[in-house]
Amino acid sequence: MDETIRVELETMRAEHRRLDDEIAALSSEGITDQLEIARLKRRQLLLKDQIQLFINQHTPDIIA
Repeated sequence: MDETIRVELETMRAEHRRLDDEIAALSSEGITDQLEIARLKRRQLLLKDQIQLFINQHTPDIIA
């Protein structure tokens, strides 16, 4: 994998982990903003889809 591709992929994965940590932190607080948690979860799912699409686009097709 090209270094630029690897860096971009790692950046997206780091953002996904950051969102996961933020969701966990908000969920563990006594005062929970369900709307904010839902927004973060939607963003995290979108990012997960983008990561998979990015991987698929940068993985060569191998004919078995």
